[in-house]
Amino acid sequence: MLGSFVLAAATLISGVVSAPSGFLPQLGERLHSSGSNAIQARQGGYFWSSWSEGGGTFRCQNGGGSSYSVTWQSSGGSSGFVCGKGWSPGGNRAVKYTGTYDPKGPSYLAVYGWTRNPLIEYYIMDAHGDLLPNEPWTAKGNITIEGEGTYQVYTSTRVNKPSIVGTTTFQQYWSVRTEQRIGGTITTGKHFEEWSKLGMRLGGHDYMILATEGYTSGSVTSNGTSSLTLG
Repeated sequence: MLGSFVLAAATLISGVVSAPSGFLPQLGERLHSSGSNAIQARQGGYFWSSWSEGGGTFRCQNGGGSSYSVTWQSSGGSSGFVCGKGWSPGGNRAVKYTGTYDPKGPSYLAVYGWTRNPLIEYYIMDAHGDLLPNEPWTAKGNITIEGEGTYQVYTSTRVNKPSIVGTTTFQQYWSVRTEQRIGGTITTGKHFEEWSKLGMRLGGHDYMILATEGYTSGSVTSNGTSSLTLG
């Protein structure tokens, strides 16, 4: 998913979106690889997760209640972070959020989660900086969630990659909003229902967070700020 093109500019043509080689692992790999330095905790009814690697400055602040904030500047090489607040387990929720998100370079803002049996890593993306998939994406069509927007749906497969159950092969599901926004409601169950109609089956829910990420891809670094509140 990491790259140096704005996703909208890539047009997300129906079919397969190819990924360049040599960029950083994705969120699941970051949080669950043996070399990661992830922090996961529960606070005030919410699940908090924070990860970073490499040089750069990443200040992920677990705020009070349902809030968190980030200021970041990645550097060259393998440099990046991801953090967010949500629930464990995840599932069918109306994820309401407000705040600000101002990225430059590779970055995204999305509801992110996992299911088991089948093992699925999923993203419901509202906004992004420069972004390109890490694996080839297969287009499944568009879905419109009444009152929330239109999203382009994709699947991809990761082969022998770290996950919440160890290194294995698993599918990824993606909903990418056609018009970016920062703030609103993402009703996850409506995406899950639409995915099911497209043959995209989920399992039992593990954790789910509203995530911010910034990273370096090749020679393209990332910087920005994010301040978000759930509810």
